[in-house]
Amino acid sequence: MDPSIKQDGIANWDFAAFKSFGFGERVNLQFRAEFFNLFNSPTFGPPNGTCCIANNGNFGVVTSTVGNPRLIQFGLKLMF
Repeated sequence: MDPSIKQDGIANWDFAAFKSFGFGERVNLQFRAEFFNLFNSPTFGPPNGTCCIANNGNFGVVTSTVGNPRLIQFGLKLMF
């Protein structure tokens, strides 16, 4: 691969929020929501760096993505 060919950086936003509910003095319930890659931004892979092969039409073309799509996770925790 040609070292002068660079790949884009990663634009990944993670976000989490939670809310606790009290039931008496000793019992709490916590609801949590976590979002990974909140804006669902694609992360493109490196460009094709295979050079000097006859009729290589994909040289310098980005043909893949890396990373994960948006992931959402919910949690519920009971503390007593």
